[in-house]
Amino acid sequence: MISGRIHSFQSLGALDGPGLRYTVFFQGCCLRCKCCHNPDTWDLDGGTVYTAQEVVNRAVRYREYFGAKGGITLSGGEPLLQAEFAREIFSLCKQEGINTCLDTSGCVLNGEVKELLRVTDRVLLDFKYASDELYREFVGCGKKAVLEFLAHLDSQCVPTVLRQVIIPGLNDGREGMEYLKELANANKCVEKIELLPFKKLCQTKYDSLGLRFPLADVEEPSADTMSFLNGILDE
Repeated sequence: MISGRIHSFQSLGALDGPGLRYTVFFQGCCLRCKCCHNPDTWDLDGGTVYTAQEVVNRAVRYREYFGAKGGITLSGGEPLLQAEFAREIFSLCKQEGINTCLDTSGCVLNGEVKELLRVTDRVLLDFKYASDELYREFVGCGKKAVLEFLAHLDSQCVPTVLRQVIIPGLNDGREGMEYLKELANANKCVEKIELLPFKKLCQTKYDSLGLRFPLADVEEPSADTMSFLNGILDE
């Protein structure tokens, strides 16, 4: 039985895909996003080891609450770094009739990831910036890898939600929203675009780890800003 490293679990979350979800936060991430809410998931050797069956057994307990839309979501960290483990979890979920959702940065695309996507019902793709320069400075990878991941999702007709965390001064302008709309129009797999306001609740995590939160001095976007940007998407 395939095993992997898990950071934590959240039961009955309403923000990690459609319906109520059992969310599994994978341990390990190859990126260093300066807005990251989960720096405690970065360490590839951290977390707790579980088998895929043990993870699915936990999710099955909540199946009666999932309804027609809910299910399991794999988040992180970055689940693509443990793609074989994630695929085994989703394959077992399919046998149990549980809907599968993958929350990812889309920074990795290889054979194991492609096999994972075969058993993925929906992807939440965190597309962070329109600019490759901002991607490299504030994420740690180029935009090209994410675009290639999105193109593969489109070729396989995997239902996709484009998500972006709105950070004042970095991606809160009209140009970025127009770019997201262009991506959605060019990739028919994209069902919708979701904008998420940047939050600083993670400050306590950075403090406990003895790390500096790179965006500690950045203000959270106002409700008016979020309304304005969503209005551009609706034009």
